[in-house]
Amino acid sequence: MSTGGELRSVQRRTVGVLVVSQALGGLGLTTGIAVAAVLAEEVSGSEALAGLVQTAQVLGAAVSALLLARVMGHRGRRPGLVLGYLLGAGGAAVLVVGGAVESFWLLMVGAVLLGATTATNLQSRYAAADLAAPETRARDLSIVVWATTIGAVLGPNLVGPAGRLARSLQLPELTGPFLVSVAVVLLAALVLALLLRPDPLVVAREVAARGPQAPAVHRGRGFALLGSHPGISAAVIAMSAAHAVMVAVMVMTPLHMHHGGAELEVIGLVISIHVLGMYFFSPLVGLLADRVGRPAVLVTGAAVLWLALGLSGASPTGASPQIGAGLFLLGVGWSFCTVAAAALLTESAPLEVRTDVQGAADLVMNVAAAAAGLLGGLVVEWWGFVALNGFAAVLVAGVLRAAVVARREPVATG
Repeated sequence: MSTGGELRSVQRRTVGVLVVSQALGGLGLTTGIAVAAVLAEEVSGSEALAGLVQTAQVLGAAVSALLLARVMGHRGRRPGLVLGYLLGAGGAAVLVVGGAVESFWLLMVGAVLLGATTATNLQSRYAAADLAAPETRARDLSIVVWATTIGAVLGPNLVGPAGRLARSLQLPELTGPFLVSVAVVLLAALVLALLLRPDPLVVAREVAARGPQAPAVHRGRGFALLGSHPGISAAVIAMSAAHAVMVAVMVMTPLHMHHGGAELEVIGLVISIHVLGMYFFSPLVGLLADRVGRPAVLVTGAAVLWLALGLSGASPTGASPQIGAGLFLLGVGWSFCTVAAAALLTESAPLEVRTDVQGAADLVMNVAAAAAGLLGGLVVEWWGFVALNGFAAVLVAGVLRAAVVARREPVATG
């Protein structure tokens, strides 16, 4: 494969396949997000422990990111992405069993495995950038991020029907969403296994190997490389801070609403609105990042996050338009930060070690979010939902710091 036309054709096919799998993966993941904390609270009887299941899912995403990156580094994108979805489907099945037998520890195990679905969705955005032209890298990446909207917005609204399905099978109502997750995540794995051919990372490496110069050898792996370039460091800081803020507030919002008497369908609607903000506008964000630069988009994302936390923190307990607006803007701010940081990370990391850098970066991002989710449950129990939003607002400063570093350091465009 040597011509620019052939490479563009492969890139279009790659993005198309990733759009389909990402939509299915988003559906499988977010169907259960709206009820995970409520299910955990019912099984454990503790509000603080309720946040632990979602924290376990984020930690599972962190560990899976490193595992999948290693697989992709050796064998290409397709085997790693398929493995991630298979692990995620297994986790959803364990969550169903945990809810049925009322075992909090099985819920924890299932949540860790389900985290592989998150890791796979995140790694898919990097697969979209493997063969992208430098001037459209953020746009191509963001199109795959946008595809999550299709399933992710639909997912939380299936909570009611999925609950009725569970009851018809004599299972607890709150396990229904995870039954849906098993089916659609397995379908996402099948789509990638059959259609992601040729493998974009393998093609990118073949093209690079035929270039005029062999790639330089970079010593170290993963974590050792995170500090090797200011652009990489800035990207990791920005995506970690934004993801920690989003997870900390999003995880505890269903409980904030549930304690005020909000119905499950209304909670699902608010989570859908939040997910809409996360993904729907990402192509515009990607286009903006290509036009005005990554640092400017990061600064905008930080401003939107602060506005979101102000609205969310001041919202009354239960259902309200204010909590919906706050969660929507929380998703939009996350989108600005994540798309810009992912593009910055990809173009700052040399091709021969790119998967290691991406895996390590996603691990750090998810560990930060898991820690924020764990602390979030404790903060809400001790000081309340308002204090949680104040805690999250402090973390947003990390995004601004990253924007300053990125502005000072030019990155490679190849």
